[in-house]
Amino acid sequence: MRLSELLTGVDFQYLQGLDNVNISSLHFDSRKVLPGGLFLCVPGQLTDGHLYIEQAVKNGAVAVVVESDVPVPEGITCVKTTNARKSMARIAANFYDHPSTQLRVVGVTGTNGKTTVSHLIQIILEEYGAKTGILGTLYARIDKWQKEYGHTTPESVEIQEFLNMVRQMSGQWAIMEVSSHALEQFRVEEIDFNVAIFTNLTQDHLDYHGTMEEYARAKSKLFSMIPAVPGYFCIINGDDPSCQLFTSVCSASYYTYGINNEVDIRAVNVDTSLKGTRFEVKTAHKSFPIEMSLIGIFSVYNALAAIAFALAQEIPVEIIQTALHKIQGVPGRFEQVESEEDFTVVVDYAHTPDGLENILRTSRELAENRLIVVFGCGGDRDRGKRPLMGEIAGKYSDYCIITSDNPRNEDPQKIINDIIPGLEMIPDSRYAVIPDRREAIHHAIQMACPKDLVIIAGKGHENYQLIKGEKLNFDDRKVAREILKEKKGSCNLI
Repeated sequence: MRLSELLTGVDFQYLQGLDNVNISSLHFDSRKVLPGGLFLCVPGQLTDGHLYIEQAVKNGAVAVVVESDVPVPEGITCVKTTNARKSMARIAANFYDHPSTQLRVVGVTGTNGKTTVSHLIQIILEEYGAKTGILGTLYARIDKWQKEYGHTTPESVEIQEFLNMVRQMSGQWAIMEVSSHALEQFRVEEIDFNVAIFTNLTQDHLDYHGTMEEYARAKSKLFSMIPAVPGYFCIINGDDPSCQLFTSVCSASYYTYGINNEVDIRAVNVDTSLKGTRFEVKTAHKSFPIEMSLIGIFSVYNALAAIAFALAQEIPVEIIQTALHKIQGVPGRFEQVESEEDFTVVVDYAHTPDGLENILRTSRELAENRLIVVFGCGGDRDRGKRPLMGEIAGKYSDYCIITSDNPRNEDPQKIINDIIPGLEMIPDSRYAVIPDRREAIHHAIQMACPKDLVIIAGKGHENYQLIKGEKLNFDDRKVAREILKEKKGSCNLI
């Protein structure tokens, strides 16, 4: 495609070179540039694409897009724009011929629950006979094709590439998790969203957004993108305190869901155990039962979001019931580790105060004996949530083991030191500090007695640890299985 065509709708000026240069691929990572590619110089939090123009040209870039005045080798076409990220989104949409306009696209945002809600919607749609693609924290997946991008919502070039694949594979729906970072950084700027879904809003990412108000404002951008035309709508958690903000910015039709407040789709008579959950869905026009293997009140909210979507799409109740009954869980979301022991080990992605409290409150209700918790907090992230999570762990657990999560470039012990004051807010809280995560999990499982419930929180589906710039193999589920095989039946009554 000619560069001039790619720049349709972009605010730019030519600095050097030809406007008719042919572009065969798009890149924002200089290491991945292919011959004939366009290199988009995007400023980031840790580095800046403008620093790598020479490397991109060496790898075969024939043109670059910049937003700063930087030297560019002779013979290379250079275009300057006022906002490289926003321009990248438009260029990517042009390159792939705006695939979202030929699909129905669902965007799911919120602090917790995005992954589960996305998967529940996918399962319902596929039970209905629709072909789907899903993009989020776990992976991008269409049929048997699967790829991990490394972010909840990848960069705009990757999103448009994914949407194009869904279209090429005759998909009808694309379901994607939409992070606050993605909304602020224009990664989803050129997507024609048909549906926006809000799960909840609790403290997270304040290292980036600064305040909860700014965090909420960023999330709400998705809802202002939904036009007031037939077939477009919003789904909003009516029990969340931020509900009014999201309804106020949504010009399209919207539907609310919840358990406690007056909402459009409500769950009543909720019954949950370690074997699964039952509840009744009530709307203004109908009521029907739901039975699923997912556990906890938080799972009811996730299911309600998917149910609200399905009802708004006029998907038959029988389809909804069958789909939710079939689902066995989402990787790393309250995932029970198989074992022959007479206690239960669960791995969960909970890495925010609200996420941890949801998991532990439910676990406290379900535990027949002690609740043993293993958790840590991520490095280079919001320090303010660390003592909050410590207090929550101390409040609900009988015994807590503080360990490393993904310390990244921080000293693990300093992260732990930020957590401890929260634990000490709880009188008589019992805890141990074991920075090595494998040792911490080993300690928890070895001390577990019959009917105990062991929760390993924070990393969920992740199969790595980030320590001092290194990405090390580490999967909580795999480690737990290995340790369970070693257990000899003893326990610790501490």
